[in-house]
Amino acid sequence: MSNAEAKAAALAAVHAGSLDPAEDAAIQKAQEARLEAVWASPKGWRYWSDVNNTSIGIWYTATSFAFMLFAGVLGLMIRTQLAVPDNDFLTAAFYNQVYTLHGTAMMFLFAVPVFEAVAIIILPQMLGARDLPFPRLSAFGYWCFLIGGIFVCGSLFFNSAPDSGWFMYPPLTTEERFTPGYGADIWLLGLSFIEVASIAAAVELIVGTLKCRPPGMRLNLMPLYAWYVLVVATMILFAFPPLIAGDILFELERLFDWPFFDPTRGGDPMLWQHLFWIFGHPEVYIVFLPAIALLAMIVPTFAQRSLLGYSWIVLAAVGTGFLSFGLWAHHMFTTGLPGISLGFFSAASEAVAIPTGVQIFVFLATLMTGRVIYSIPMLFVSGSLAIFVLGGLTGVMVAMAPFDWQAHDTYFVVAHLHYVLIGGMLFPLVAGAYYYFPLAFSRQLSARLGRWAFWLMFVGFNTAFLPMHWSGLVGMPRRVWTYPEALGLGTANMISSIGAFVFAAGFLVVVFDVLRPRGKQPYAPRNPWNAGTLEWLAEMPGRDWGVRSVPIITTRYPIWEQENFVENYDAGRFYMPDAEEMKRETMVTGVLDAEPIQVLRVPGPSFMPMIAAVVTGAMFILATFHYWTATLVALVLTVVSILVWLWRGTSFIPEKPTKDVGLGLTLPLYASGPASVSWWAMFITMTGDATAFFSLVFGYFFFFTIHGDFPPPGVDGPGLIWPAISIGLFALAWGAARLALVWNRAGKILSARLGMSAGGLLSLGAGGALLWAPYTTGLEPSVHVYPAIVWTLCIWTALHAAVGSLMLFYCLARSLRGLLTPEHDIDIHNVALYWHFMGVTALVTVATIALFPLASGGA
Repeated sequence: MSNAEAKAAALAAVHAGSLDPAEDAAIQKAQEARLEAVWASPKGWRYWSDVNNTSIGIWYTATSFAFMLFAGVLGLMIRTQLAVPDNDFLTAAFYNQVYTLHGTAMMFLFAVPVFEAVAIIILPQMLGARDLPFPRLSAFGYWCFLIGGIFVCGSLFFNSAPDSGWFMYPPLTTEERFTPGYGADIWLLGLSFIEVASIAAAVELIVGTLKCRPPGMRLNLMPLYAWYVLVVATMILFAFPPLIAGDILFELERLFDWPFFDPTRGGDPMLWQHLFWIFGHPEVYIVFLPAIALLAMIVPTFAQRSLLGYSWIVLAAVGTGFLSFGLWAHHMFTTGLPGISLGFFSAASEAVAIPTGVQIFVFLATLMTGRVIYSIPMLFVSGSLAIFVLGGLTGVMVAMAPFDWQAHDTYFVVAHLHYVLIGGMLFPLVAGAYYYFPLAFSRQLSARLGRWAFWLMFVGFNTAFLPMHWSGLVGMPRRVWTYPEALGLGTANMISSIGAFVFAAGFLVVVFDVLRPRGKQPYAPRNPWNAGTLEWLAEMPGRDWGVRSVPIITTRYPIWEQENFVENYDAGRFYMPDAEEMKRETMVTGVLDAEPIQVLRVPGPSFMPMIAAVVTGAMFILATFHYWTATLVALVLTVVSILVWLWRGTSFIPEKPTKDVGLGLTLPLYASGPASVSWWAMFITMTGDATAFFSLVFGYFFFFTIHGDFPPPGVDGPGLIWPAISIGLFALAWGAARLALVWNRAGKILSARLGMSAGGLLSLGAGGALLWAPYTTGLEPSVHVYPAIVWTLCIWTALHAAVGSLMLFYCLARSLRGLLTPEHDIDIHNVALYWHFMGVTALVTVATIALFPLASGGA
């Protein structure tokens, strides 16, 4: 039977029914009781061990907004300082800390995390899933985010905050004589820790979108929000790793004096700008696209029709994400780039306006052809479109190099940035808050307070930032502590400061509306907006189980277009209506056509993600203050906590091979290889890891292009002998890992265990040989950038070899305990996949440090 025939038969079974109403109601009640018991959140102090997507998403969202309010207060302090000329409200040193943390918190602690937070709440419901596939990974990401954010923001209260801007340009920030203290280290290591949380959430969201859709929801039937989540999470996977690579080089220079950005020893601060803006400009679209995703859900609901141009807007979203990676030098027009580079990046910056415009026009066309219902969410949508279009127009202006030379580092750019980010992100986010608040809390926000909030925010925002365009063009520079009265900008700055406080008052109205007591307020009606997508199947008050039964999808708006859909859903007539074994379960489907593949058992509440985040955070924080012994202890505890988490919470062996999920369908309870969600998670994680690695390789070749001799005269490379030995051992380790998988699947358990043991030992030997190469040839990394970048590549590869060795020994331990068998082999499948990436990493490293100097005529 084909997939289409199977789906048609299942739908026929749904509509047919088989029991009389009384018996059917009794069965439904029993099923709901079991589901409620299995998915219930813990009570009391154990509540903080919860891993349910709704709980984690609400914590994540609330924390993101708390950091946003903190950053907003810092912004008001900036505007108070600049309200009048020659002001002394803040000292110059403290002002630098305030504006650095304002930008840092807004970009790293609010703009990106809030997208992931909201997606964790609504994406499972939108996909008809009980939860995302790795709920404990979501919890780990949240605790990492909380700890890292408190560490970075808390530094302000100890007068130790970073003070060199949210971009931290070297060499001013890498040399102790210019930037004494721990501020730069707090920024680097604190944000590197936060980036771990962002990448963890991105992996969870990508796998959830690809593998946890309901049967029948092909890629071309996915809600547009899911498409945007997929695009943005993939962008995070490729945008954040270059920044992590840059952070590594940055911190190696600060801690150990390796001269990556010191021109006197062969370094170049331009490398930081390249790595930072390869992250920084895609981040603008990482911030903007999720907000557009919210509009894509809100506009059809209040137009009461399907969105026009579905395929066009999907292509526009993908195109925007792709083009955004070709714009990074947009921020570097005044750094002396060659003319051909200016032309290319200017053209690319103009081109990205095309897919962005397509998305805006799709929304306008949908509203024009629908029956628009006026509401608070639509009010904020309208304000967002107006503000963002103005910000986009100034973006086209600064994309032209001659104009950018005039406006660069002036308040014109500050105005453009805020028009794009607040109009393109904050206004849609508030619209989404009013729209989705009933989904999270079962009650609606006040329409009267919403109108007050909108007009205060809209008028205040434009009053604050519109005059900045003029201020910048007549000479107001960015990042200044104060300015002389003779500049003639006192009036414009006073107007901007007043507008900022009006805008803040409007946002505080939203905060009050969200936080005010609601004990006497009735629950919202179910699906209060009459929306057509799956998330609005939620009952009021909400249930912990996510979805009552996993539905069959044939349209993009099933609530509107599928016959008796809500009735059949509530009655549990679709898949997995029960929890007979009292286990948390969700359905795994195919990537393209969403055909059912597996029933996935997901872990329940646990403190292990919190513990792992705490010890990981301790490792980063202790390293910041150079407590090396304590850092090593924290590193050991981090490894142990993660191993315990994996041992006790993953790769469950079920009590039976298959399960009847209803409608005549039986699915396996265990899957490995490409059918497994963990295999996809490993593939996606290693893709991000490879991006960071190739960013370091980019650094090597960047230095090669700017130096006439690289390696420099008199500096020997690592030679050929030890790198050749290393690559040979790596090849043997890769082969051992691969054979261990093959032998285990064939039932040759002893041979498989020998393969795991040999692979682990060979991996350690390969990493050791690679590190011995620069050591035995006397490469001193603090003398010149060449030995520094060679050592960095060797250390990166050796550390990954150690991780690969640990993975193989972990599989060996699982095999010895009977938890890794020929039928249940997820662990060795995933480790074998890791070793494919490890092999490429080792090959590229050896080719770069040993073979390339010979090919290029170097030492």
